[in-house]
Amino acid sequence: MDVRDGMNRVVVSIGPAHTLREAARRMTRADVGAAVVTDPEAGGPGIITERDLLHACGSDQDLDTELVRDHLTQRLIYAAADWPLEQAAEEMVRGRFRHVIVLDGSEVVGIIRCATSCAAGRRRARPAPEPLIGGAGAQGSDRVRLACRRVPSASAERVSCRRCAASSAG
Repeated sequence: MDVRDGMNRVVVSIGPAHTLREAARRMTRADVGAAVVTDPEAGGPGIITERDLLHACGSDQDLDTELVRDHLTQRLIYAAADWPLEQAAEEMVRGRFRHVIVLDGSEVVGIIRCATSCAAGRRRARPAPEPLIGGAGAQGSDRVRLACRRVPSASAERVSCRRCAASSAG
């Protein structure tokens, strides 16, 4: 399965001079967790996510005056539409990205999100010993955390996606 097959083709676009409130409105209307920021002066498309908006709210910034350009996700990668979905999942886990812009050449054609890309790795999901929720007294599925992908590194760090763990555990 390619990224093209698993991506969300609904792409919310917003300019860098829009307010955070407008970004939140557009994302809410389209029921998406990220918007592509198009800026002709930038080197490529940027992204603002629900997490960026949450950080602004949590630090008491004014959503009606703060501009998107000042709250863009600083680190980002792009996925090619013809990548295998597993490759996208691997890159997302490695970089700890929840949303990635999908390009076909230089054109934005979609957004892939963690829950979709991690689904490609569910076949390899393995239980990890530490609890997802609760402590030593956690019951049943609360004691199981699934590692969607294993990050290839010297430390063999295990990273998991809570959405995949929740949907797989039930």
